[in-house]
Amino acid sequence: CGAEPMKIKFVKPYSYYQVIGKDEEYSILITDIEEWLKKVRDDDLKYLRINVRPENMILRVLPVLSIISRPSITLESSTRSEDDLTHKLVDILRINERIKATIDSGAPQIIIEDLWSLLQYHVATYFDNELGGVPPARHRSGRPLKTICQRLKGKEGRFRNNLSGKRVNFSARTVISPDPNIDINELGVPKLIAKDMSVPERVTDYNIERLRKYILNGSNYPGASRIVTKDGKNKRILDNNKEDIAETLTIGDVVERHLMDGDIVIFNRQPSLHIGSMMCHKVRVMDGRTFRINTAVCAPYNADFDGDEMNMHVCQSEEAVVEEEVLMGINQHIMSPRYGGPIIGGRHDHVSGMYILTNKEKISREVALQITGGILKLPEEKTDFTGKDIFSLLLPKDLKTNYVNKFKENVLIENGKLTEGSIDAEGMSGELVQEIFNNYGPDAAADFINKSTKMAIRATAIYGFTLGIDATDTTNDATVKINIKQEMNAEKLRHHHLLIMFR
Repeated sequence: CGAEPMKIKFVKPYSYYQVIGKDEEYSILITDIEEWLKKVRDDDLKYLRINVRPENMILRVLPVLSIISRPSITLESSTRSEDDLTHKLVDILRINERIKATIDSGAPQIIIEDLWSLLQYHVATYFDNELGGVPPARHRSGRPLKTICQRLKGKEGRFRNNLSGKRVNFSARTVISPDPNIDINELGVPKLIAKDMSVPERVTDYNIERLRKYILNGSNYPGASRIVTKDGKNKRILDNNKEDIAETLTIGDVVERHLMDGDIVIFNRQPSLHIGSMMCHKVRVMDGRTFRINTAVCAPYNADFDGDEMNMHVCQSEEAVVEEEVLMGINQHIMSPRYGGPIIGGRHDHVSGMYILTNKEKISREVALQITGGILKLPEEKTDFTGKDIFSLLLPKDLKTNYVNKFKENVLIENGKLTEGSIDAEGMSGELVQEIFNNYGPDAAADFINKSTKMAIRATAIYGFTLGIDATDTTNDATVKINIKQEMNAEKLRHHHLLIMFR
C-alpha cells in the first residue's frame, strides 16, 4: 500500500509502543490500534485465511457471567459475601465510570491513560489472575482472587475435576504397590475391595450350586450381595433371608457376587493421556489394603510407588468383558504406539538379575531349581547348567536373532539357544521382546516377560547385587592418569613460585 512500516514494541501483557530512532518510544493507544485494524480490507483477510474481522479482538463489550456461576453466600454472622468474579466486575464498572467522568470533565491525557491502564489491568485479571509480570488481584486478606482461568485449569479445575472426571459406580481407588510375583496381566485386589465390588453372574445348570454357596455366605467372602430374579425383582441378601433366597434360586436369575480371582477389570492411572493409561487386568484377590501390579507394567501407566493411587472399574456384562480382553488386554499393548518398540518389559532389578544369571558359567541343579521352580521345567538328564542354558529355556525353539547389547557385546541366539553375549535391558525390554512379539505374537511375548522377570528376581535374591570396598579401587590406567595429573599440577606450582621470585 506504500505506507512506511512502523517499528512496534510489545511489552507483556498488554502495552504497545512505537519506536522512533534508538531511544524514543511512544505509547500506542488501543483506539489507534482499533482504527488500524478496521482499515484491513476483507480481500486481504480472505488471502490470509482469517474469517473474522481483526478489530473484534479488542473488547468493546465485556460478557458477564450469570449469577448462577458466581453466587453470593451468607455467612454465620448474617453478612453477605460476594464471589471473586463479582468483586472483579465491580472493580471494572467502577473504573469504567471514572474514565467516563474524567473524559467528560476534560482532564489531562496522562490521567486518562493511567485510568485506562488500570481498566486493562482489571479486565486482564478478570480473565486470568496469574499473568506473568502482572501482580495478582487480591482480597483484603491478601488471598489472590480466583478468576475465570483459575476455575478452568489444573487438577481441581472445571475440565479435569467436573467434566472429564465423574463419580461412577462399580469402581474402587487405593494406593498401588509393586509385586514381582504376579503376572503382568494380573491385578492384586485387596479383599476389602473385593467384598464391596459386585459382578453379575447369570444362574445356569453349571454354576447353580456354586452360586447357592455364595448366597449362603452372604457378606462373608466369597459371598453375594444381591439377586435379580427372572421377573425383575431385586432382592438384597441379608442374614435373615439368605437361606430362603438360596432355596428358591432358579436358572435365569442373576446373582451379584463378590469380585473373585479371574474376573476382568479395567485399571487406570490419571492423567489418562494415551491408550496405555487404561488397560484390562485379571483379578487376584489378596490380603492387604493396596492394589498390587507387576513393575514391568509401570511404564504405560507412568506409575511409581511413592504414594500413587489408581482406579479400578469392574465390568458388568459379558459383552464388556469380551471387549476389554480383546481391545484393552495387557498383551495387546506391549508395543508402544508412539515409537513402535516395547513399552512393557523388565526393568531395574529384572535387568540386573538376568545380566548376573547369563554371566554365570556353572550353576548346580539345586540352584537352578530354585531359580526356575514353578516357572519352567529343567531337563532331567542335566546336573549342571550355565546361566545361558537356563535363559534359553524361556525362548521359542526356532528363534534366531542377533543384536548388539548396551555393553557393545554381540548377542547371538540360534534355534532358541543363547550362545553368545549377555542379556541386559535390550533383552528384557528391547530387541528380544520385539522379536518375540513380531514373530510369535503378543501372548508369547507376555509369557516371556512373565517368566524372565520372575527368574531374574530369584537370581538377584540368590546371587546378590551389591558393592564391596574393592569396587572403589582405581584401575591401572586410571592410576597412571592420576599420577600424571598430580605431577603436572606440582610442576605448574613450581613454575609459579619461580615467576614470583624473579619479578
